[in-house]
Amino acid sequence: MSRRIEDIELLRGIGILYVLSEHALGNLIFWPSPGLEHLYSYVRGASGVDLFFAISGFVITRDLLPKLIASPNTNTFVYTTLAFWVRRIWRILPSAWLWLIIILLATMFFNHSGAFKSIDAALRGTYGAVLQIANIGLVLCFGQVGHQYECGANFYYWSLSLEEQFYLLLPFMAFLFRKRLPWVLAVLVILQIGYPRNVLGSMIRTDALLLGALIAYWSKKPGYCAFEPRFLEKSLVARFIVTAGLLISLAAAAALFTGKLGPYRLGIIALIAALLVFLASYDKNYLLIPQPLRRFMLWLGSRSCTIYLIHIPVFYATREIWYRIAPTGTTFDAAYTLPFSLTAAVIMLICCEINFRLIEAPFRKKGAAISAHLLQRHHIQPQATAKP
Repeated sequence: MSRRIEDIELLRGIGILYVLSEHALGNLIFWPSPGLEHLYSYVRGASGVDLFFAISGFVITRDLLPKLIASPNTNTFVYTTLAFWVRRIWRILPSAWLWLIIILLATMFFNHSGAFKSIDAALRGTYGAVLQIANIGLVLCFGQVGHQYECGANFYYWSLSLEEQFYLLLPFMAFLFRKRLPWVLAVLVILQIGYPRNVLGSMIRTDALLLGALIAYWSKKPGYCAFEPRFLEKSLVARFIVTAGLLISLAAAAALFTGKLGPYRLGIIALIAALLVFLASYDKNYLLIPQPLRRFMLWLGSRSCTIYLIHIPVFYATREIWYRIAPTGTTFDAAYTLPFSLTAAVIMLICCEINFRLIEAPFRKKGAAISAHLLQRHHIQPQATAKP
């Protein structure tokens, strides 16, 4: 069973901070904010999603991919795949569907401000999320294909749908290609990185996921140790420069690559995210995070999935609360940035802990137990339980 990699947890914490910063402007802070808009012209947190993709590809396939490729017979392959899907379903769907319901209820009964958008948009987003095609729905609501629809408060479920599509198809690819699968994945990465992507292409991108999977597969091979950046062990300065350089580059790539380079931005981001995962995969503190901050980042990382699921409804609930308690006719502006931010932080902390302790953690354990029982019943060695 694979041990937990602390540096990967740190990257989760960094990734969710990037996502929160990206979505805060426009969803929480909905008034004109020239200062933030100027900052966002140089660095943005949109690349946090791609960092999550690379992490997920690495963590999920670190044990799954070798087992699938090396399955001695079809029976072992089938039940290994089924056990993986069982763990994945119990890990993701209970919390994901709970917050879909909460968003629907809030849209109907807690929406005087209109922050939660329309019920039609919420219903369309819910259908897409349940059917695991929310990424395609997001393309439609952007108006790039067919008719233009309003994006509902559950628009951010697109990334979950993309991951589930990937993990639904990956076992079939492993069955078809077996030991040639890593080469197939590498070709798919090359094709995407060198291909200019429009909105549709960005919503079905898998390059960061594939790079994470390739790093996971490579980490089981002898050559992996030969590429370990051991020079970082001896120099705090080098670790600081590498960590800061990659994190700033990740944020800057999301903002600065525009114009002719714009269609290739996602490929560049995927490569930077993969480099971060590669460094973290050795679990030797190659990513320099000061100790007081490190503990907080590890906490964020352990709850990153929950925070991702709740952050947009928390932002909109904050707007609704202030709309109700502020005097009639209040114009919200920069003076409300701190009150809104503090309100959202408190609500998020409370909701995060409740969801993590009562929903996410118990259901994850239940799914792992069912998965292990399924494998044991068919005399197959249980897989490591990985946090996606």
